[in-house]
Amino acid sequence: MTSSQDTIYALPSEQISDFQFDNRVAGVFGDMIRRSVPGYAQIINTLGDFAHRFVKPQTKVYDLGCSLGAATLSVRRQIEGRACHIVAVDNSESMIGRCRENLAAYVSDTQVDLILGDIRNIDINNASMVILNFTLQFLPPADRQALLQQIYDGLNPGGILVLSEKVRFEDNTIQDLLDAQHLDFKRANGYSELEISQKRSALENVMKPDTLPVHEARLRNIGFSHFSPWFQCFNFTSMVAIK
Repeated sequence: MTSSQDTIYALPSEQISDFQFDNRVAGVFGDMIRRSVPGYAQIINTLGDFAHRFVKPQTKVYDLGCSLGAATLSVRRQIEGRACHIVAVDNSESMIGRCRENLAAYVSDTQVDLILGDIRNIDINNASMVILNFTLQFLPPADRQALLQQIYDGLNPGGILVLSEKVRFEDNTIQDLLDAQHLDFKRANGYSELEISQKRSALENVMKPDTLPVHEARLRNIGFSHFSPWFQCFNFTSMVAIK
């Protein structure tokens, strides 16, 4: 999947609007996330590996907050011939449109249902895998437990949830250290101080990260028997929870 270079915040703006997954962002999202999220390619590749291991024949995979379809494509490559289908959901019409184009570029016998809608309203059933790849952090904190409960209820025994998130830390020294490392990562990928500052302002009202202990406690309280982070780079992590 190719996209244009992210220059959305390259020019100074007197008023920074809240971040939205609109057509402007969808057009540069591939470049934006590659330059902003350390380890993103590794996470996407490993989602396919998890699918190969966990997805059972004639079950469903849910990609909640599918954006351009990178996770769906990674999974689909690994479950050919299993008579499964993937339900990929996003509330951005621009993202869904580009996702459809990306999926159409590759021949597959695995059905993908693309849904434009709110992930909180999706009926989850017969699922062997559910993916929340940097999605939960954009939901209001009060809505997160209910969504995770829906996911747990719709997972088959032995099914897996893969949850990738930016996290915050209770230890301020660690928070400052890993924030600084992340800023250096973005600078090394060509973002200016202006771009970094303006994007941070755009995100501060719409993205509310949790701590890792909050994630674990919530998932275990819901009923997941097994939980662990499997990847972390700076303040970005990906976790697995198995029913």
